[in-house]
Amino acid sequence: MSSNPPNLRPDLAPAAQITDTPRRGKPTLGMVSLGCPKALVDSERILTRLRAEGYGISPDYSGADAVIVNTCGFLDSAKAESLDAIGEALAENGKVIVTGCLGAEPDYIREHHPKILAVTGPHQYEQVLDAVHSAVPPDPDPFIDLMPSSGVKLTPRHYSYLKISEGCNHKCKFCIIPDMRGKLASRPAHAILREAEKLVDNGVRELLVISQDTSAYGLDRKYDVNPWKDREVRSHITDLARELGQFDAWVRLHYVYPYPHVRDLIPLMADARCNLLPYLDIPFQHAHPDVLKRMARPAAAAKTLDEIAAWRAICPDITLRSTFIVGYPGETEAEFQTLLDWMDEAQLDRVGCFQYENVAGARSNDLPDHVPDEVKQDRWNRFMEKAQSISEAKLAAKVGQTLQVIVDEVDDEAATCRAKADAPEIDGNLFVDEGFEDLKPGDMLTVEVDEAGEYDLWGRIANDT
Repeated sequence: MSSNPPNLRPDLAPAAQITDTPRRGKPTLGMVSLGCPKALVDSERILTRLRAEGYGISPDYSGADAVIVNTCGFLDSAKAESLDAIGEALAENGKVIVTGCLGAEPDYIREHHPKILAVTGPHQYEQVLDAVHSAVPPDPDPFIDLMPSSGVKLTPRHYSYLKISEGCNHKCKFCIIPDMRGKLASRPAHAILREAEKLVDNGVRELLVISQDTSAYGLDRKYDVNPWKDREVRSHITDLARELGQFDAWVRLHYVYPYPHVRDLIPLMADARCNLLPYLDIPFQHAHPDVLKRMARPAAAAKTLDEIAAWRAICPDITLRSTFIVGYPGETEAEFQTLLDWMDEAQLDRVGCFQYENVAGARSNDLPDHVPDEVKQDRWNRFMEKAQSISEAKLAAKVGQTLQVIVDEVDDEAATCRAKADAPEIDGNLFVDEGFEDLKPGDMLTVEVDEAGEYDLWGRIANDT
């Protein structure tokens, strides 16, 4: 049992869980999935296609005929991590196929690892399959190699990421994701709802809605209308959230930009008949208007505070999570202090923070007045101290409350659970260390909170559970 670390990178997905047991003689592939939850969904789709063709999935290098490395290119540090993973796969296995965001830079990868078999870019599923076929020809047994209807999942059985769109129309100067993944491309509403229905039917208790810009969903489709069941549904985040909230599972929204129409989601979160959780993950990035302008982001921090107040007026239980960048080029001490003051007013529940890094190809690299590393580290420390104090006070206020939680893991010490305010891996946990022995992952129960820390809670099972 461990508590949630304060510097957990919010761009990372949970570690891929591979539980497949290949039959003897079956061509088998390994998968290393790096980066954000969107990349994890790409890995699941690749492996689902490969399983349907008769391939097995190995949890280690030694049992695999080849290894696919799904890379991340979000930051230079993430690129270095991806190169290290490729090098490790080559050393341990020898046959490596590279895909994902860093795959958009094949020359860069081959410069460091010339022995890789193939490189493909993000969400290029067909090219990955072609590379696998060349390296390890398929040999399916039609009587044994049956594909489960839920597909391959790399997360625990009780929760799943649901990707609703790809790409992004924003042009933030520090980000190269649109260059790698393209402009916004939304999935039809009925396709998303059909996938969600299948996931819930197969035991998923929580749907984590993800994209590059969730609140922009459907803009590229001009909010077209799609047939679903006995009705029609617009490809619009409000309509989609309303429909997803009718399934028997928690629905959690990630990567939501604070557009005006986001306020239409809040009444759904406050409606007890809807399973849309009172939770918004919004990447504010900074609070000073000049910094936001240099980032090429909307500079409306004051109005954002008004929006937050309006959301809380409608749904007092709403949990707000965000990420911020400190040490952005040109950031002055006064601008950073504005961010700290804004945090005091906003009182966000969950916060992640990056120290600014140059990324090859980002326009922010050419901005003047880059902040020295030691200043960035100092500001990160001060920011996280502020965020920690806010989190500690908010969690202390929950002592004595009764919360509905979902069980993520059970070991000899305790059951690790999450409340509605907690997304897996990036937020806190609620630990139950008495009477937990019969619990299992995916169980939902009511817990009375009796202790709080800086990021986590402890509690006991309520008598009415």
